[in-house]
Amino acid sequence: MSPRDPLRMCIACREMKEKSSLVRIVKDQSGKVSLDLTGKANGRGCYICHSTDCIDKAIKTKALNRAYKCDINSDFLLDYRQTLQK
Repeated sequence: MSPRDPLRMCIACREMKEKSSLVRIVKDQSGKVSLDLTGKANGRGCYICHSTDCIDKAIKTKALNRAYKCDINSDFLLDYRQTLQK
């Protein structure tokens, strides 16, 4: 672990991990939610692990709805899950 790499919590498994090992999900000011693979997009962000288990858990428990306090369509997570399986 690098001393400069901050820790973030995965919204699914709730484990603290290095920011660089997680994927950021960002909600911009217009309300659009998307994956932020650069980690630098403007908007409110939350983080999720690169594992299909965490993605499944986030969809099942509606973790994005809790994180953003609104109803979120998590289809983009299903698409991301499919790319991880390849």
